[in-house]
Amino acid sequence: MITFIKAQAASLMATIVDFSIYIILVEGFHTWYLVASITGTISGGIANFMLGRKWVFRSTDRKIPVQAIKYMLVWGGNLLLVSGGVYALKQFGGVNYIVAKVIVSIVVGFSYNYLLQKRFVFK
Repeated sequence: MITFIKAQAASLMATIVDFSIYIILVEGFHTWYLVASITGTISGGIANFMLGRKWVFRSTDRKIPVQAIKYMLVWGGNLLLVSGGVYALKQFGGVNYIVAKVIVSIVVGFSYNYLLQKRFVFK
């Protein structure tokens, strides 16, 4: 249970990075929301990998390249799920871009990211 809580805390920290970049790009630089979402997701992914490796799963005894490749595979799925979900909710559901990102990020984080990081990336 502690690992799950730490994983969610790391995810929250990575989400803060992700959303900050997302909102700054859309609001401050008028970047198309989908490009901003992808950029934020990349930044949050890097933060999440480092926190997961060192703090959540304490998996520093394994080689970084192997973990990084596994993480990128999982993260690539995350990127597709989040970006596709944000696009679908915004374009077809008329949901605000921030609300869309929140909804999709929560669903993907609890259902996809945690399980694959625990059982595949950092095992």
